[in-house]
This record gives sequence, C-alpha cells and structure tokens, in this order.
Amino acid sequence: MTELTSLNTASRDAFAAMLGPVFENSPWVAHAAWERRPFNNADGLHAAMMAVVLEQDQADIADFLNAHPDLAGREAQQGTMTVESVAEQGTAGLDRLSATELAEMTELNRSYRGRHGFPFIVCVRHYTKLGIFAEFRHRLARNSADERGEALRQIGFITRYRLNALLDRLARREALPVA
Repeated sequence: MTELTSLNTASRDAFAAMLGPVFENSPWVAHAAWERRPFNNADGLHAAMMAVVLEQDQADIADFLNAHPDLAGREAQQGTMTVESVAEQGTAGLDRLSATELAEMTELNRSYRGRHGFPFIVCVRHYTKLGIFAEFRHRLARNSADERGEALRQIGFITRYRLNALLDRLARREALPVA
C-alpha cells in the first residue's frame, strides 16, 4: 500500500498536514501518532490515532470533544466548519433544514451542551435526518459519562470514514503517471 509508505516515511509536519483533518480541529492527534510509525495498514493507523485521543486526561478529552461543531449550528450557518464536516452534515440533509427543524436542532444543541458539557457528536453517515433527531433526543437523556464514551465511539466511526477517504485520495494521486 504505497499511500501508507508515503505516510510512514513522511516528516512529522508532512504527516500532520496530510492526516490533520481526520480528527476535527485537532491536528495534534496526527502529530502525536507520527511517533507510532510505521503502520502496516489503515486499521493500525486508525487505532494509533484513536489511542492518542483515548490516552489523554479527562480535561484534554473535554477540550477535544468541544473542538467539534454543533450539528447545523453557528459554524455551519457562518460557513466556518471544516470541509469534512460540511460534506458529512450535507449527506444527512442537515444543510437543508426547514425553519422548524433548524429551531429544534438549535434547541437540542443548546440542551445537550448544557447537560453534557460538549456538543452532540454523531456519525451522520449512519443516520437519516429523522434518525439524527431521534438519536439526539435519546442521547440527551443519558448520563454524561455514557455520552462521553458514545461521543468517542462516534468519533471513531467518523474518523475511520475520513481516513479511508484520505487514503483513497492518496492512492489515486500516487497511481497517476508522472509527467
């Protein structure tokens, strides 16, 4: 897998530049994962990056979770979300909410953050728009410790999709003939 070879041999800065967007607003994950090279496969790379996150203390994990945007929230409305989040939220139609849906989403975001201390994090690729609303309501009632664990589990799904997409892009670019 030549895309992993290029990552395994990249400088720390180049590695972080390529993999930084995999974890939302958290390029430090890629910087730290660089130390764990070489990676034999995408599973090993993803596991190493997740381990970097999970090895953090509770305060750093809270900061990490708070680096994520609210669903259809302020960042989406102001156009300041990452390219990856824009695309992901668009797959579930969160960029096309009705005024009523947007008002409900805003209230759910506010309530969830108020209760748990971090934004609602869900792998939107696993849900329909209606499913996201249902999951939001269900998870809002849970205890915060369980929600922290669920948020990290969802981040595992999200980042695996992002990593796979990045590795696919690298493979296609490396497969092109050199002019």
